[in-house]
Amino acid sequence: MAKVAFIGLGVMGYPMAGHLKNKGGHDVTVYNRTAAKAEKWAEQFGGSHAPTPRAAAEGCDFVFSCVGNDDDLREVTLGADGAFHGMTKGAVFIDNTTASAAIARELYAAAREAGFGFLDAPVSGGQAGAENGALTVMCGGDEEVYSRAEPVIQAYAKMVGLMGDAGAGQLTKMVNQICIAGLVQGLSEAINFGQASGLDIAKVIGVISKGAAQSWQMENRWETMAAGTFDFGFAVDWMRKDLGICLEEAKNNGTTLPVTALVDQFYVDVQKMGGNRWDTSSLIARLKR
Repeated sequence: MAKVAFIGLGVMGYPMAGHLKNKGGHDVTVYNRTAAKAEKWAEQFGGSHAPTPRAAAEGCDFVFSCVGNDDDLREVTLGADGAFHGMTKGAVFIDNTTASAAIARELYAAAREAGFGFLDAPVSGGQAGAENGALTVMCGGDEEVYSRAEPVIQAYAKMVGLMGDAGAGQLTKMVNQICIAGLVQGLSEAINFGQASGLDIAKVIGVISKGAAQSWQMENRWETMAAGTFDFGFAVDWMRKDLGICLEEAKNNGTTLPVTALVDQFYVDVQKMGGNRWDTSSLIARLKR
């Protein structure tokens, strides 16, 4: 059993912290910007809560974070009451936020200077993956630090891997989101086409999902997409944040992402339809306007 802190109890962080307590068996302290949510978590899972990220991190072996963006991450780590000011030498900070590779490298350098480890460790699998403890975790950082953290991360993961040096976890998550953007648009067009052609979509998916067209998105989202319901999983606003990170990084490494850029603009259309909080499969809605 380790002494663990978790900072950020959103739709992902709340169950992830719960798995660290119940499945991992760790002594978990949580912090959330809205204190009532931290109090609710502590009551539900039997852990404790702290008034600041710094207080949560004090004396911990491992500190996790899962917040909104680069600015939020910088505030909860390097801010006046940030967790980095409470970290114990030799401890490990694991960041599950989807953020830029640049801030991952910045925080890695700050952690190393202060004498503790840092891993950028964004996750994939959505709300359902977090609730089921079945996330894919993509890590960047030092191998020795990763080897100590990996057994703890396993509490909420089905797959954990070290992708390379600091920032490599975030870069891998960008690859993941680039893949998903094109997949969801293709699936949206296919279902819309099939419906317009008078096909029985259930029968169609039953056949093609056993062939080369198969994907997680097809298996898990075709039915709700066909029905026009979009209240499952990862929200459009979050996807646009992630695609923005991908497009910015592409400028840095000299690559082009024409399909990603186009799908990002399709999500703008969905936002204009009031779909900010719809899940990412709502791309089909703009085809049916």
